[in-house]
Amino acid sequence: MKRQSGPLMTIIFACAAALAAMIAPSSGPLAQGRTLHLVALGDSLTAGFGLPQEAAFPVVLERALKAKGYNVEIANAGVSGDTSSGGLDRLDWSVPDGTDGVILELGANDMLRGLDPAVTRRNIETIVERLKARNIPVMLAGMYASRNLGADYAGKFDTIYSDIAKKHDLVLYPFFLYGIAGELSLNQSDGMHPTAKGVEIIVDRILPTVESFLARLTPR
Repeated sequence: MKRQSGPLMTIIFACAAALAAMIAPSSGPLAQGRTLHLVALGDSLTAGFGLPQEAAFPVVLERALKAKGYNVEIANAGVSGDTSSGGLDRLDWSVPDGTDGVILELGANDMLRGLDPAVTRRNIETIVERLKARNIPVMLAGMYASRNLGADYAGKFDTIYSDIAKKHDLVLYPFFLYGIAGELSLNQSDGMHPTAKGVEIIVDRILPTVESFLARLTPR
């Protein structure tokens, strides 16, 4: 076959470049090529209690997002045993300047200790408001109350996350433990903290919501 050259090849290359430009996304983290800096602010479910560091939720989530082409870094700001009050107290140093977004997962320990849901609500909303004041978007990862705490407590606790998300126009993942809660094989011996396989399932289920959150962000 005769090798083509000259004006014809110039036209072919120009058409190929134009087609590539039409196919490629024009905005968002994939196209911008800049790193999105996220912080996962939470308790032991974020920290990776009982697991090696590479199996913790933020690390597994970052790995999954990178596999899909997102240029992200997720800092693990999870502290085992932390309540919403503890997260509020350490907010400023847990979320440094330059953070593009926060995945907020707090409240499970409040519930397990039977703390007043009104206090949990106030703390989580204050965290959201303080981050919004810094122009840092928030994604809420919610929690449901254990049914043995009674219908009244559960009713007051379960609405915390959806109410705050609606009020502040936040991306919401209603139940962080969706898919693994109550599954013995996916939780450690305490029945409360996920195994490495459990974390993988959490990430697989939450990933579309995180992608929706990323679509709102602008790298700084």
